[in-house]
Amino acid sequence: MILFSSDLELIFENKIIMNKLIIDVAGEKIFLMVITSKDIYNITRDNTKTNYEQLTIIISDFLNSHKMNLNDINKIYLNRGPGSFAGIRNSLSIVKAFNLTKNIDYYCYSFQDFKGEEDVKYENIPDLCEKFKIEKNLINLTY
Repeated sequence: MILFSSDLELIFENKIIMNKLIIDVAGEKIFLMVITSKDIYNITRDNTKTNYEQLTIIISDFLNSHKMNLNDINKIYLNRGPGSFAGIRNSLSIVKAFNLTKNIDYYCYSFQDFKGEEDVKYENIPDLCEKFKIEKNLINLTY
């Protein structure tokens, strides 16, 4: 395995492996999804003050349960709302820390960005962010 390029693309046996993490804490539940080249995994937790304060632990445990860690993640997609202000603020701080410490690009999306789309599912978020030209490492809080 060789790790290189600005997008931290993992090249293994001439295949680019991109692992994507989706984080949504804007609603009543904390939702996490990892999209790998072979599988999709997700979990939900109650969106309580205790849980969003422990979001890094929840993310770490979720990744570990699938034999992964932050070093395996190439891109993060974060729901910027509208929704729970405290949860969004906390998750954004965590994602920005991941960007600074692990150089993981992040994309802040809102489901409102995808107006007119019929098939908006979490597993489609990366493709929709590309289609709607959601910029990386940029927080756009306008609705």
